[in-house]
Amino acid sequence: MSQRSIKYVNGQIFTGEQWMSQALITTNNGRIVSVTHNGPADEVADLKGGKLVPAFIDLQLYGGNGLFFGEHPTVEALDATVAYSRAGGAYLILPTVATNSNEVAFAAIDAVREYWAAGRKGIAGLHLEGPFLNVKKRGAHAADKIQEPTVTNIRKLVEYGKGIVKMMTIAPELFTDEGIKILQDAGIIISAGHSDATYEQATAAFGKGIQLCTHLYNAMSPLQHRAPGLVGAIFDHPTVMSSIVTDGYHVDAAAIRIAKKLMGQRLFIITDAVTANPDGHYQHRLEGNRYVMPDGTLSGSALTMVKAVKYCTEQAGIDEGEALRMASLYPARVLGLDKEWGKIAPGYIESLFIIDQ
Repeated sequence: MSQRSIKYVNGQIFTGEQWMSQALITTNNGRIVSVTHNGPADEVADLKGGKLVPAFIDLQLYGGNGLFFGEHPTVEALDATVAYSRAGGAYLILPTVATNSNEVAFAAIDAVREYWAAGRKGIAGLHLEGPFLNVKKRGAHAADKIQEPTVTNIRKLVEYGKGIVKMMTIAPELFTDEGIKILQDAGIIISAGHSDATYEQATAAFGKGIQLCTHLYNAMSPLQHRAPGLVGAIFDHPTVMSSIVTDGYHVDAAAIRIAKKLMGQRLFIITDAVTANPDGHYQHRLEGNRYVMPDGTLSGSALTMVKAVKYCTEQAGIDEGEALRMASLYPARVLGLDKEWGKIAPGYIESLFIIDQ
């Protein structure tokens, strides 16, 4: 691939920092070389009133297009999940496995390894949501598959998933310092979630290097005036980031808006998307615009990232540029990729998405 330049016209371009009415973007071998307002171009792209934005990153979803990777992990299910994500603007994802047997987790690790070996793109690693969760805050997770976070149990997953498991959601109040250090030494991003941690326990965990939380408000100890809980600890900490599901079912629009005001750039979007699954521990069925378990428990969203951004702007009153950063630059920051993803700027990967009319 050699250098080329495309002039985007008849729309809006969001660079991650500013809006432009047109832009000449020059790339070389998949990297952006320059972004200017005008000049000679190899081709002209008509946005037809649409918006060119940095591609999104989704750090938590379980499947797509009818194939539920989170319980039936195969390369075919990964392909379907990546395709689903790309249609909604997410060009980099962490396919996620909810609490399950080690056999399912190992199969998911194998599938990602095989996916990479075949040269496929779009997956940054695997997110294990569990199995080391607090049963009191399990949500839709299978109670009989939750494990005690012993050193032996932790090492089994970490050693098998070396280089594949990128993130793990845990209940930090159940972990010893040694258990946390095993994950950190393996380079795994630890996210606190499905947790009944007190404010004090959560703050202590943040002091040990846990700087991320999973789906704010959902499946965590709430903010109460005499017991601030994990939610209060997240709000109160100046550097801890958290994902949030912005579909109006997982979190009310006002609660999203309040969190955004308090957290600023520390808050980012995930879809938490699932797909219909008739068997196994996670029998998701579509009910309206969300998924539920057979007993009615909310079990996942029907979001794409572009729908999640739209909800933030139209229902939660978040500035559009900021909502776009919540779906691109900020999750890139979680992965340590914010110098390559999340902006249309020199040095960044040419990963662009057009939001049409």
